[in-house]
Amino acid sequence: MPPFPGRPRNITPEAAIEAHIETGADLIAAEDVLLFVNAAITSTGQREFHSGAGEQSLSLDFLHRYLMGNYRDLYAATLALDVNDHNAVLIARNLLVTTGEAEPEQRRAEGRLIARRLALLPPPRVFGLFRELRRAKVNNRRTRAIMRDWLGARPDLAFDAVKYRGAVKDAVRHAHLRPGGELGPFLFTPHRPAVYTTPILETWRRAHYEQAALYRLPYTVAEGFAAKHRIARATFLERIAPQLTRLERLRLQESARGLGADAVRADLTTMPLTRLASYVLALSPDDRVRRRAELTAALRAAARRTAGDQAGRWGAVAAVLDDSFSAYGSGHKRRRPLAVALACHFLLEALASEYTPLWLSGRTDALLARPYGATPLGERVLDGLERGPGRLVIVSDGWDNSPPGLAGEVLRIWRTRLDPDHACGIVHLNPVYDAAGFDVRRLAPTVPTAGIRDAENLVALVELAQFAEGRTGIVELRAHLARRVEVFLREDA
Repeated sequence: MPPFPGRPRNITPEAAIEAHIETGADLIAAEDVLLFVNAAITSTGQREFHSGAGEQSLSLDFLHRYLMGNYRDLYAATLALDVNDHNAVLIARNLLVTTGEAEPEQRRAEGRLIARRLALLPPPRVFGLFRELRRAKVNNRRTRAIMRDWLGARPDLAFDAVKYRGAVKDAVRHAHLRPGGELGPFLFTPHRPAVYTTPILETWRRAHYEQAALYRLPYTVAEGFAAKHRIARATFLERIAPQLTRLERLRLQESARGLGADAVRADLTTMPLTRLASYVLALSPDDRVRRRAELTAALRAAARRTAGDQAGRWGAVAAVLDDSFSAYGSGHKRRRPLAVALACHFLLEALASEYTPLWLSGRTDALLARPYGATPLGERVLDGLERGPGRLVIVSDGWDNSPPGLAGEVLRIWRTRLDPDHACGIVHLNPVYDAAGFDVRRLAPTVPTAGIRDAENLVALVELAQFAEGRTGIVELRAHLARRVEVFLREDA
């Protein structure tokens, strides 16, 4: 058989076909992993603007099962990425439930990744996972070891026992642990001791009959005692203020202000960027105008803190930011897509040396952003490209509808005819998972798209998005994941 035209003569046709098949398989594997990562970053199984909770959960569950069944090691490695807490728990649960399907080396690697990720999750998420494992009757040696080590590493298990008593009790029982000191009696016979020597346990005991004691307890525990003692809400908030966490202060600040409990004040300059953006959007337009200087300063401070040493290094950046009606999200995730866009706006302003924001509505006052109108992505993309930036960032759910498909055509022509050398880097960050498409919605095959949940992950996601262009395969993606896993595990050392 004569050699293929243009192929080196020392390669047989069979070898060429096999290499082509392997290359195609590599690209498919890379696409599968990126598909899952996008879903695991954006979806929480809750209702979105275009799909219900049932669709979201069913679609997400399929992706988890598919990736774990075909690429178990890569599935575990995604714990080192910026997947959201909901999916981190699902990954850990699925790996622990299927322990018998993993090789010994895989189990060791998975155990380290699970332990490290659990250390970063909020305690209620971890206790929720432990309860799921208990209901599923998963009680293998690895599961018990992970539960034992996580509980043993808690800085104050007595505090956890007061705040999450039922959950700690279930975890201790399921892992066959024997808590020392007064913790065992507190968990299983809490009212039997006449007095505790552990201060927080004694405070909890006294709070049953002494109002002053409840103000030394965590807010969520004290709230129940305040209801029992029929304490006025304003009085309770005023006196419990010193015990509030940073995020509890942010969540309660507005309701406390309405009740006259001025002691509940959050330091906005210390808040996470995306959480702060959500808080700002929950305020009325009049409040935003009245507190413009305070809110803007807080958002810029959070953005500079997030940008770190990358601040001012991104050159000329144009951003297309979606404030159309679908940015409202849903009743479960109210204004979440718009909050991500607002947070990205302030972060990109900090990253760029020259910055041009382009909101779909045409508004120029980001602080007054609200979800309204159609989604003319194509027009705004044209506006952004006309300014000749070094980087164009699009933050949108991708439902281009004014007119439909214009953004995709603009980006296709730009990439294939006007800028084939990629002089302008373009990336689309999508905060909404499309359950029907098993991915975040894309604008054009020629432009990389990555899912985003928090603006704090923007820099890492722009780096990850390069793999979505189809020019790199599983080898490069594995190397990227290996680097992320190494850094992720090293931080625990």
